[in-house]
Amino acid sequence: MTLKQSILIIAIFIASPIISQETNPSETFWNTLKSHCGKAYEGSLALPEEDESFGGKKLVMHVRACNENEIKIPFYVGDDKSRTWVLTKNQDIISLKHDHRHEDGTEDDVNFYGGTASNAGKENIQFFPADVDTQKMIPGAATNVWWITVNDSTFTYNLRRLGTDRVFKVVMDLTKPIEEPSAPWGWVD
Repeated sequence: MTLKQSILIIAIFIASPIISQETNPSETFWNTLKSHCGKAYEGSLALPEEDESFGGKKLVMHVRACNENEIKIPFYVGDDKSRTWVLTKNQDIISLKHDHRHEDGTEDDVNFYGGTASNAGKENIQFFPADVDTQKMIPGAATNVWWITVNDSTFTYNLRRLGTDRVFKVVMDLTKPIEEPSAPWGWVD
């Protein structure tokens, strides 16, 4: 074996682990979510079963705006177009914020609360414990944990306020895209 061949074999062995590394779980999650950009889906309230604000209303999410580091998902509750889930990616960590608007497009007093994942999560689930800004804005939400799951058939948005009975879960059917809704409050097409 020549020196050139030996160096080539050594280079292949050194490069193999780098080439064969799996995609980071948060990157897989992000790309799965991003693959739905431009599509809208209908879903249902799973928990709490009898909720005055969400129960019995048409629930729609629209993966409306996507770029390399931000995904915006308006969430409609009946005719209420005030909510947008804003996911941002910084390196391998994803954050979730809630953008709430009034019908005239102005920001709600309680706006941009949420949290940041403490690690890269899993490819089909990301957890977002409440951040310091959320705790200051909504003291009762200091123990909130939000999480989103996504797979081939469903997207779920979940909330649990630790130490209380507060729980919330919507399940969106990703197998049946629906017609894209009009813009949420505060957006200009």
